[in-house]
Amino acid sequence: MLDLLARIAHSRPRRVLAAAAVLFAAGILADGSLFDALKPFGITDPGSESSVAEARFDAAAGERTKPAIVALVEPGVAVRSVVGRREVAAVATALAKDPAVARASSFIDSGDRAMVSRDGRAAYVLGFLIESLDPLYADDVVDRLEAEVGRRAGVTLGGPAVANRQVDGTVEEDLRRAELIAFPLLLLLSFFVFRSLIAALLVPLVGAVASIVTLGALRLLAEVTDISVFAVNIVTGLGLGLAIDYSLFIVSRYREELARSGPGAEALRQTLRSAGRTVAFSAITVAATLAALLVFPQRFLYSMGLGGAIVALLSGLVALTVLPAALALLGERINALAPGRLRRASEAEASGRHGGWYRFSRAVMRRPGAVAIVTATALIAVGSPFLRAEFVPGEDPQILPERFGAKQVDSALRDRFEAYRTSPVIVQVEAPAAAGVRRDLHSYAGELASLAHVALVSEPRPAGPGLWRLEAWQNVDPNSDAGQEVVAEIRALDAPFTTRVAGASAEFVDQKQSMVEHLLPFAAIIAAATFVLLFLMTGSVVLPVKALLMNLLTVAAAFGILVVVFQDGRLEGLLGYTSEGGLNSSQPLLLFAVIFGLSTDYGVFLLTRIKEARDAGAGETDSVAIGLERTGRVVTYAALLLCIAIGSFATSQIVFIKEVGVGIAVGVLIDATIVRALLVPSLMGLLGRWNWWAPGPLRQMHARLGLSEGP
Repeated sequence: MLDLLARIAHSRPRRVLAAAAVLFAAGILADGSLFDALKPFGITDPGSESSVAEARFDAAAGERTKPAIVALVEPGVAVRSVVGRREVAAVATALAKDPAVARASSFIDSGDRAMVSRDGRAAYVLGFLIESLDPLYADDVVDRLEAEVGRRAGVTLGGPAVANRQVDGTVEEDLRRAELIAFPLLLLLSFFVFRSLIAALLVPLVGAVASIVTLGALRLLAEVTDISVFAVNIVTGLGLGLAIDYSLFIVSRYREELARSGPGAEALRQTLRSAGRTVAFSAITVAATLAALLVFPQRFLYSMGLGGAIVALLSGLVALTVLPAALALLGERINALAPGRLRRASEAEASGRHGGWYRFSRAVMRRPGAVAIVTATALIAVGSPFLRAEFVPGEDPQILPERFGAKQVDSALRDRFEAYRTSPVIVQVEAPAAAGVRRDLHSYAGELASLAHVALVSEPRPAGPGLWRLEAWQNVDPNSDAGQEVVAEIRALDAPFTTRVAGASAEFVDQKQSMVEHLLPFAAIIAAATFVLLFLMTGSVVLPVKALLMNLLTVAAAFGILVVVFQDGRLEGLLGYTSEGGLNSSQPLLLFAVIFGLSTDYGVFLLTRIKEARDAGAGETDSVAIGLERTGRVVTYAALLLCIAIGSFATSQIVFIKEVGVGIAVGVLIDATIVRALLVPSLMGLLGRWNWWAPGPLRQMHARLGLSEGP
């Protein structure tokens, strides 16, 4: 297959590049409507108890159970005065006029004193959408209400629907900013790596093609399935980073082949047979790792898995088709503007025994045991803060910057009104409207009121045929450990009827429980895919197991740093964020998949070079040093380029996007430096020929099925 790709690239390079240009243009056209087709964050499990209860309430009432719009009204006078009441009533009327709003409620019609601020100078009005309209897909409604209600003096709109609209706009704005920061830096660093303007232009160009085509593919997929808007970030950053990695390895190997045999079909064939095979392995491994996220029912996670798997495969495909076609046209002009010493360096690099990485790895392998113990201990120590990690929900207006109305309203509700009144625990009871039922319900409500941290319980009220609704307000933060314990205690009560628990606390509990329940298949898929693909590449069962353990150390160290930075609030000034006191609950899963995949990516490049040297007759220790020398410079710069591509998301205005950018960048740097330079050579030096051990039947299987580097 790789020989065929080399022949096509050499014989029809212009056709290949023309086809790529058509796909690139189609991707740009599709991307124009991408954000309109994407869905919100989506971290709830639609099959969880809280989601099922909420859906039943919505269907029975003909309106959404939870308010989608929260209008903060500050008339400049006491809201209970004549002028104040008139202004609050006017806002409620304006909200209710919208055809998508089923009803609006304020302290005037509800009599709820908690809807008035403690100083009496502000009130909030709740807007409930019709049942057929999901608050998270109500952008048009939000735009209308912002124009008709939000522009009134003293009125600020917030709530889930408004927060979602503002998050979408922020993500799009952040993406543009990240691209403006990343591309010039990538071009500059690429030029520094290759000392050639032509080669430097190729690297980000391939990344751009892979990212744009993948975003176009996501636009098409959005027609048949829900795709989270945040998938755009991971697709753009990861696609750019992977394409850069693959381009660097192929271009570097092509330069080696040019130094050996000169331009022509043979140089291209040998490049794809060696570096191209490695890129194919890497792309499949990274795609399989990210595809493991598809086991989660949460839209955010499976969107990331879907987008990440597609962009990994497309990045590999572009690097194996478009890039060779460009190289075929350029030939020796790939070194245009490069000084002569660069060509001489390529020849020295091909030998693998002249350079700092070779000498460094030999030094490491002189004391492999001590280096391995110290390095592993240091990584475990860096990762240890993750043992005290706290988690916060993802769908929260507090992730927005201060200038947005949704966050201003949420902050006002937290600071100026009776605490936690907008986030009750909602209990759904299935009971017939028969004699004696109300008595039993009141008795059950009394049990709820007796629970610790429950401040108030509403009267049971009918919510539909055979359905009743009770609300329990907590005197603690609904998302705190104590608030989540209230949910557990309610579910543990011996209720006289079938009950379901919903509300913010229950959603957070169910969200975390769902992730835990799907954790084992997620981890099993990643481990199995990594093991199988590395075995097919190396023929060893020891190296895949070792790679899994080293990847776990890399991930653990990255997680520990995230806890110190984002949970503990370090670097708030530098990174421009306010700590939420924990990590976003979905981020460890996403970061695990991405960092694990990228760590395997670099491991593949290093192991193939080590195996190539060993197969060529180098000794066990010498082959490791040669492999590290041949990949050292390129992997280092590939890691730096990828860190720029993805790390640029640290400039995001949304905290958990910062977490993604910082987490991936830190994980990549740890793997490309500490793990690759110290842990890999020391462990391989310790094990020697046992690195390549496999049981007899598996050796026979590998002889039939395995794919090896080189001609």
